[in-house]
Amino acid sequence: MKILGIGNAIVDILCKVSDDFLTQNSLTKSTMKLVDEAEFKKILLSLKIEETISGGSVANSIVGLSQLGNKVGFIGKVNDDELGRKYEEGLKKENVDYLYKKKSEPIPTGSCLILITPDSERTMCTFLGTAGKINDNDLKEQQIKNADIVFLEGYLWDEGEPKKAFDKAIMYSNKVAMSLSDLFCVERHKTHFLDLVKNKLDFIFANEQEILSLTNSKSFDDSIVFCKQTKKNIVITRGEKGAISIKGDEIKECEAKTNLTIKDLTGAGDLFAAGYLHGLINNLSISECLSKGTDLSSQIIQKIGARI
Repeated sequence: MKILGIGNAIVDILCKVSDDFLTQNSLTKSTMKLVDEAEFKKILLSLKIEETISGGSVANSIVGLSQLGNKVGFIGKVNDDELGRKYEEGLKKENVDYLYKKKSEPIPTGSCLILITPDSERTMCTFLGTAGKINDNDLKEQQIKNADIVFLEGYLWDEGEPKKAFDKAIMYSNKVAMSLSDLFCVERHKTHFLDLVKNKLDFIFANEQEILSLTNSKSFDDSIVFCKQTKKNIVITRGEKGAISIKGDEIKECEAKTNLTIKDLTGAGDLFAAGYLHGLINNLSISECLSKGTDLSSQIIQKIGARI
C-alpha cells in the first residue's frame, strides 16, 4: 500500500448560510468548533441540507489519491449505524481499502456541519461521535508497516485514547505525514504540535494562518526561518498567493491558478495534500508535487463539497 490515512471518520452535511447565521450562533468564520450532539441537532434544525457525503479531512485526501490511481487505505472509527454504513460504502465506492471493522457502539457515527457563506468560506461544527473514540487497539501494527507513508490529521490529535492511536501510528510508520488541519487545532495543541513537527513527522501540511500561529511568527518570512531549521518537508498553502514547499534551504514555490469560479473552499487543503503526496510516491520533483496539489485544489473549489 502506498499511503494509509488515519483520521476522523465524519459524515459531512453541507449547508449554505449567511454571515449573520454564524454571528447568531457564536461561530468564527473559517474555523472548526467541536459541539455535543444536542447543539449539533439544534443548529441543524434551522438549516437546509445541500448535500450529505462521507468526509473527514484525511479521508478526503485518501479518496483524491485513489482517484489518481494510487493504492490507498483508511482507518477511522464509525458506529454500525445508518451513517456508519453509508460512510463505509462511500469509501469502498472510491476503491479505498477501509481497514476498520465497524461494530455496534454506544455513540453514533460522527457528523460535521459544513456551513458555506456567500464568500465560499467554510465554517465547521463537528460532533465527533464515535470517531473521537479511536484508540491504539483500532490500529494494526502490520497495516501501518505495510504503507510507504502514513497520513494523519491534526483534527484527530487529542489527549487520551486518540493520542495513543496517533503515537502507535508514528511508532510503526515508515514515513509519516500530517496536516495541521485548522487554526483551532494548532492553538489548542500548540506545544504538542511543535514537538511533532520538530521530532516525529517527515511531511507537514499547513496553511499560512496555521503556520504563523504554530511558530508564533509576526510575518511569513519569520515562519520560513523556523521551517528551514526543522529540516522537515513543510508545505504551506497561501490561497491566492500560491503554495510553497520548504525543506532545509530548498524552497520551491507554485503560483495559484487564476480565473476560477469559486463555489466552496471545503476540501481545498485536503485535495492539495492529495496531489502533493501523489507526486511524492510517484517520484515527481517538488515543483511537480506543488503543481499537482495546486491542480487538484483548483478543481475542488469550483464545486460544492470536498470530493472531485
